[in-house]
Amino acid sequence: MKPQTINFEKKLKDYQIVGVSMATIEGACISKTDCFGFLEAGTNRRVEHDSIFHACSISKFFTSILVMTLSEQGILDIDRDINECLSSWKVPLNSLGIITLRHLLSHHSGIVDPEGSFSEILSMSDTPSMVEILEGKTPYCEIPIEVKYKPGSEFSYSDAGFCVIQLVIEDIMGKSFEEVMEKYLFLPLQLNNSSFQLPASKDQFSYGHTKDGGLVAGKYPIYPYPAASGLWTTPTDVALLVIEWMNAIKGKSNLFSTINAKELLTPQFEKEWMGLGAFRDTHEIGIEVSSLGWGVGFQGMMVAYPNEGAGLVIMTNTDTGVHQLKGLVGEVYRAYY
Repeated sequence: MKPQTINFEKKLKDYQIVGVSMATIEGACISKTDCFGFLEAGTNRRVEHDSIFHACSISKFFTSILVMTLSEQGILDIDRDINECLSSWKVPLNSLGIITLRHLLSHHSGIVDPEGSFSEILSMSDTPSMVEILEGKTPYCEIPIEVKYKPGSEFSYSDAGFCVIQLVIEDIMGKSFEEVMEKYLFLPLQLNNSSFQLPASKDQFSYGHTKDGGLVAGKYPIYPYPAASGLWTTPTDVALLVIEWMNAIKGKSNLFSTINAKELLTPQFEKEWMGLGAFRDTHEIGIEVSSLGWGVGFQGMMVAYPNEGAGLVIMTNTDTGVHQLKGLVGEVYRAYY
């Protein structure tokens, strides 16, 4: 698979995108990285291969890999009642059925995000606890989280569900979600440019931009829900995680087994398009697994073809106001595959 010729400098102007970074996977290896544009509009700070972007909901793919890694070690059971694992908060008792990590990972828990919830942080001095968020005691989620319909019966994309996953991990491990991710994924895979925290020196980090090219408020949008949408990373680091997962499918990973790796791309609850923490589709070159990220000032996409050892990660530092597949991300995706 070879990309069609794309004039990226022209496309950035056409779509009014400030900067873009990409990593291409072929043969279960990173075959190419491409960078265009700038980290900050109006400056000469160019995007480099190690420039860090906000991943938005691609964070959920990382969380799903972490869950399966902990499952591999017998720390988590994705089919166990999560209330048996939670100690700091419980899913309100209901007559609709128990909730498992499988339900949460596939957005089939019966939890529905309240309208207007799970926005970016309002003040850096205001960092609510996950329990406060789930109890509906913050402006980020003003209604207590509860089960709205029978778990497993319907799909409802849910940031709240991944907040619950985060709390399960923290309660079981007795450590912060960030610490667990660092120990079990970032360090073993040497994902050196992945973090949930902004360092004192942010030279490597991209600013977020609006569709008219202006800087978003605060320049660096922070979400107080690491597991759902808090990750800062590079396309290269995302690609390295994808490659590890691809290797696991072939029994070549030290993190988790082929069985657990394949579980991520197995259709869940009779939905052919839903895996665990990622979406799936059939493509002319095989099963396609994807994860999209869209938040304040940033958009991105990870797409992988595990049976072919191929994939693409593209991250931009501009919210164009249209779905990724209707903008530059979609054009690049279609050109590559």
